[in-house]
Amino acid sequence: MIPGPDRAATEFVGRRAPVFAMALGLSILTVLTLGLYRFWMKSRLRRYYWSSIRPAGSPVEYVGEPLEKLLGFLIAVVIMAFYLGIVNLLLVFASFSLFQSNGVAYLLSFLGVIPLWFYASYRARRYVLSRTRWRGIRFGMEQGAAGYAWRAMGHWVVLILTLGLAWPRMTFWLEKYRTDRTTFGTVTLHQGGNVAMLYQAFVHLMFGVLFSAATVAIAVANENYRFLWLLVGFVPWALYGLVHYRVHGFRRLAAHKTAGSLGLIAQPRVGRVAWIWAFGGFMTLLGPVLVVGGVGAVLIGLMETGVVSSSKPLPEVLDDILPGWVIFAIGAALYFAVFITFGVMRHVFLTLPLWRHYSETLTLTGVGALASVAQRPRDPFHEAEGFAEALDVGAAI
Repeated sequence: MIPGPDRAATEFVGRRAPVFAMALGLSILTVLTLGLYRFWMKSRLRRYYWSSIRPAGSPVEYVGEPLEKLLGFLIAVVIMAFYLGIVNLLLVFASFSLFQSNGVAYLLSFLGVIPLWFYASYRARRYVLSRTRWRGIRFGMEQGAAGYAWRAMGHWVVLILTLGLAWPRMTFWLEKYRTDRTTFGTVTLHQGGNVAMLYQAFVHLMFGVLFSAATVAIAVANENYRFLWLLVGFVPWALYGLVHYRVHGFRRLAAHKTAGSLGLIAQPRVGRVAWIWAFGGFMTLLGPVLVVGGVGAVLIGLMETGVVSSSKPLPEVLDDILPGWVIFAIGAALYFAVFITFGVMRHVFLTLPLWRHYSETLTLTGVGALASVAQRPRDPFHEAEGFAEALDVGAAI
């Protein structure tokens, strides 16, 4: 049900050229500062992406500060160092005492990190929302990271036991937990709908994976691999199903989100998203390949012109003509160039087009109720995204 008759479209004004220049320059600074500048890089990129989204003509604002990210990261590193140092030491001691092996200790240590990963992802989302404003009104999120972590663990256990069939169930209930604790000013968001609406979007993925797995299982069991040609149809079906589920799942969840009288209508298209992923993924991988290929072409050219001898292995040739520190510097530069190129191309050909498409196909309903939304207090949130950074969880850019 649409909450109100008045609607407003969403614009997206971000462009590839500014993102390319920004991502490239900030990535180089991050490498030159041994990773320290990444907190400033993330803040500047978020400000650009957020301000490019303009629901009802008003840009979204990101007001997070790099220093609070850095301090939060340092706090998280101290806590994680205690966990990895003290707790793991105790686990290894107990494992050797009881089982004469450290395998159990490593398993328990890994299992112990999993709830921390979910805990960190919830807190990262809470921090990002607390530093996001629209029309001057702050977003926010209630505390609930521990509850989210245990719920996520439980859903993942069910997901594994059902061989993936519980994925829509997990998607709905975890999204509902997060949404029902999110606020826009004095208004609390609510996630309506039910699990069944996501299973309707899950059909293509479910059958695509089922038929692909059944084909492989039958071929292996009978040692007859002639039927594997069926995967030519089943695997693309499964990939299409994955995109279909992500797009239509987003549409249905958005259609049942409300904030008082405010509502959403999201209409991203499966074909468009699939094309962005296919073309954008190709271009993202092509960038690093061209960097490595360019270096290889230079070396081949030197060999063909006789500048570099081709009678010896390449490492020996380089040792003959260049000092060791120069070889190390070139290797390090090539290594970082590959990762910088990958990150920049990902922003230009994947992240930006996806944000544009999802933004431009989003409509707000009931916008007349915006006048009644009041400001909420600022959430200090001193730890920022520290745990997410330490565990490499990531959170929107």
